[in-house]
Amino acid sequence: MRFKLDENMPRSARELLAEFGHDVSTIVIQGLAGRDDQLVAETCKAEVRALITLDLDFADITAYPPQDYSGIVVLRLTVQDVPSVLDALRRFQSHLRNESVEARLWIVEDARIRVRGDS
Repeated sequence: MRFKLDENMPRSARELLAEFGHDVSTIVIQGLAGRDDQLVAETCKAEVRALITLDLDFADITAYPPQDYSGIVVLRLTVQDVPSVLDALRRFQSHLRNESVEARLWIVEDARIRVRGDS
């Protein structure tokens, strides 16, 4: 999979996803930190990358319809420290064996993962 990590994701998230064999870029590396969410979304669309973020705004399917993107993964965690984020990404990764990210919104919570969009 091709992922783009939002600026609110820890650096170690890139390393973890790369260990799983994913092609991972970041908003920070691309120089888009602090830019408008719409620009971030359009950049992901143009690069055919699924966005992974802690920004709950991306869970708004009226603003970001899942079918228009290569996938949006929103981590909705009670604690957003590095260990919690990495644990959430590991749980998300385990679902990728059987499910696609493409055209779907994934909400990764502390105790469950919800998916919206076509399967």
